[in-house]
Amino acid sequence: MSATATSSGFVSTRALGHLPAQQRDTLQAWGCGAVSPLPYTSIHQAFEAHAAAAPEAIAARWLDQSISYRQLNRQANRLAAYLIEQGVVPGDSVALFVERSIPMLVGMLAVLKVGAAYVPQDARITPPAQLAMILESLSSQVVLTLSGFKDRLPLAADQPCVCLDEFLAQAPWPAEDADQNVVVPRPGDLCFVLFTSGTTGRPNGVQVTHRNVCNVLLTAPGNLGMKPGMIVGQILNIAFDMAAWEILGCLAHGATLHIRTQDIGQTARLCQVLIATPSILGTLDPQQCPDLETVAVAGEPCPQALADRWAAHCVFYNGCGPTETTIVNTLHRHTPGAPLTIGTPTPNNTVYVLDEHGRACAPGAVGEMWAGGDGVTAGYLNNPLLT
Repeated sequence: MSATATSSGFVSTRALGHLPAQQRDTLQAWGCGAVSPLPYTSIHQAFEAHAAAAPEAIAARWLDQSISYRQLNRQANRLAAYLIEQGVVPGDSVALFVERSIPMLVGMLAVLKVGAAYVPQDARITPPAQLAMILESLSSQVVLTLSGFKDRLPLAADQPCVCLDEFLAQAPWPAEDADQNVVVPRPGDLCFVLFTSGTTGRPNGVQVTHRNVCNVLLTAPGNLGMKPGMIVGQILNIAFDMAAWEILGCLAHGATLHIRTQDIGQTARLCQVLIATPSILGTLDPQQCPDLETVAVAGEPCPQALADRWAAHCVFYNGCGPTETTIVNTLHRHTPGAPLTIGTPTPNNTVYVLDEHGRACAPGAVGEMWAGGDGVTAGYLNNPLLT
């Protein structure tokens, strides 16, 4: 099933008119997600609220390091002020070429606090030629990275580059300075830009807004029941849209992010919430993960046997949604032995399955997914024709 996105989410009555009345009513009910208000207009506002309410709570652990919500917020504010000095302005897109780490979190939040969008790539594995293509398309020339990667990045001689680990090792600012907020974005402002492989071989940058992100992460079921005191695993490539589900979802709900190294299983054994692709989840044994309460998969088809196995162990969600509809736009809580589906639309979203003539398919028929609503992203960076 392929997918098409439309921001309005509207499907004309002609698309349904050929069906019997009962099927029309059924498809209309299935196709519309619940209407749900959002508690915040930008995702880092939710993080800042937890930093204010429980400043000493642990925001993240990585290797033998940890950082509290207070420390993470202050470091992000400090870096945000420095980025402004370097010329980053609201609406910019800033390269974040790093690896999974605590400095990565500081970089993400700092860019958001400026009112800009972060553009993540795993600098360990992304080819320099692809990084160069991405840099050519960005409005900001500032690059955030780690000292171990600077020499392999395709940077111009005078291109400003901030090594996050070195920046964070500097003496911190006074607390009263570091606690100053910088910018509060509007819901339609960009949060991050994710580069897909593209059909032409040149990466396409999908522009994801704060409204898009808040809509899936701050409403049920996309929030996955995350709350303060929980441990959420961070196991995915940061250039993958589901990594934002792990990272921003965790920090927006006051939980603790456990950032993995090489051993995914070790992280899974320590977590209450895990987000993965079915391929990754298939390498893990639920019996070795006694603390896991909620697992969500998306990104590829999930085998029925895998869903049954994990749903017998914990709350298990199967989801679907291309990058252009923000992580997932359908979710289904699976019961062992029941037919496995991709579920129904998440709040404030619509999903219909249409045939080649733009008419709604009867239940069970194969067609193309048409997605609409608040999950539909703002199109492709610098490519209005493709958008």
